[in-house]
Amino acid sequence: MKFDVSEISSLIKQEVLRYQTQLEVSQVGTVLEVGDGIARIYGLDNAMVGEMLEFEGGIVGEVFNLDEDSIGAVIYGDFQKVCEGGTVRSTGRLLSVPVGPELLGRVVNALCEPIDGAGPFKAEMRRFIEFAAPGIAQRQPVKEPLATGIKSVDSMIPIGRGQRELIIGDRKTGKTAIALDTIINQKGKGVICVYVAIGQKESTVAEVVSTLKKHGAMDHTVVVSATAAQSAAMQYIAPYAGAAIAEYFMYEKQGHTLCVYDDLSKHAIAYRELSLLLRRPPGREAFPGDIFYLHSRLLERSAKLSNALGGGSMTALPIVETLEGQVSAYIPTNIISITDGQIYLQRDLFLAGVRPAIDVGISVSRVGGDAQPQAMKKVAPKLRLDLAAFRELQDFARLGTDLDEMAQKQLDRGYRMVEVLKQKQFSPMSVADEVISILAGSSGILDDIDATHVGHFLEELIAWLKLEAGEYLDEIDKIGKLSDELLSAMNDAVAAYKTIYKFSFGA
Repeated sequence: MKFDVSEISSLIKQEVLRYQTQLEVSQVGTVLEVGDGIARIYGLDNAMVGEMLEFEGGIVGEVFNLDEDSIGAVIYGDFQKVCEGGTVRSTGRLLSVPVGPELLGRVVNALCEPIDGAGPFKAEMRRFIEFAAPGIAQRQPVKEPLATGIKSVDSMIPIGRGQRELIIGDRKTGKTAIALDTIINQKGKGVICVYVAIGQKESTVAEVVSTLKKHGAMDHTVVVSATAAQSAAMQYIAPYAGAAIAEYFMYEKQGHTLCVYDDLSKHAIAYRELSLLLRRPPGREAFPGDIFYLHSRLLERSAKLSNALGGGSMTALPIVETLEGQVSAYIPTNIISITDGQIYLQRDLFLAGVRPAIDVGISVSRVGGDAQPQAMKKVAPKLRLDLAAFRELQDFARLGTDLDEMAQKQLDRGYRMVEVLKQKQFSPMSVADEVISILAGSSGILDDIDATHVGHFLEELIAWLKLEAGEYLDEIDKIGKLSDELLSAMNDAVAAYKTIYKFSFGA
């Protein structure tokens, strides 16, 4: 068998041209000491702050401190598997997490790895944990309502898509309940929700997931869990991972999203723990100097994007726990100054049976009024001021002072409006139902009904209206406006039902 020399030489030339030497160059360092989720590493001279590191066993870390002869890094995951003397490889990349529609209905950890036992998923793409907030030119004013389904919030402290509204109050005053009601109310409205549990008990997170499943809200929700049993590092990055998931739907899908951070006071404590372990100098209350920047760079990512970027939005509902009502403490005041308003829940009101226990005196929405439906604006223009005046008058009346007729009428109207605004947990209402309820209270129609019967009257009224005058409710829900003719017709309908109610129930 003869070989053609020219053919052989051409084949050799082709192989030589195809062959490329690929030399993978990576910096490798050594773990000097490790403990409490913190590692001190020697040998990574060119490492950058925020750079992703790979420890032995595939465990991920991040560069935090650049010291003179070593670097300080935090370890995400099981830091007990990292040993002194082990090798660390720098990646040259920033920390990122998998995001995509595959995460909907799932419970994931702070690295967006599934922990719900429903098997792995293949995410569509990855996004950086830290991402620059959109600038002024990339935003547009908040003008679209995000209905919570809670009468007292939608009427007095309205929230718009793209807003940041703080929920603040003592422990066990119903903060998480407001956030969960809001998530449940987004069912069928095209809003993707991300609930981030920071430093909660595992049983509490399981209860939240069970509640969302029970009300059919998990289909549009992602739960990011960094429980109290996990390291401070995982609790620290959890809200940023939640924001990255929401940003995927906002930027890539031009959709509307809602992020609940429950809660940022525990997040600040986790960051303080990391900082002190890394020997960063402590400041006020031992928190590091950049604690304000920690939360501002998270919450500034919430926005209503300009039409050029698709018009998507991310609404943030950060939750902060106070101690004995100390709203003026360090972390609460920091986050109040970053957000666009706050819903303050008062323990005394909660214990008195007012649910949700919103203190209208210091609760405020700085931008949501522009996004409030016209129908709600028309029936509740002075509701917040009237309730605040009622609280003052109520305190005055407790002294046993005799009140004149006008003051007594105002007090009686106030008691009925408090009953109107009470609402059962996990039962969000449509805008039309809220408008009808507030209209009945503010118009004076309930003034001669016993205050203890107000809640029952409203339930029966809404059920009757859906049967007899459903077109009124449909018009408010579809258009969001309340014309003078419709307002007059609704007043007549409510007055007519009051006669039926008194005859039927003798109230």
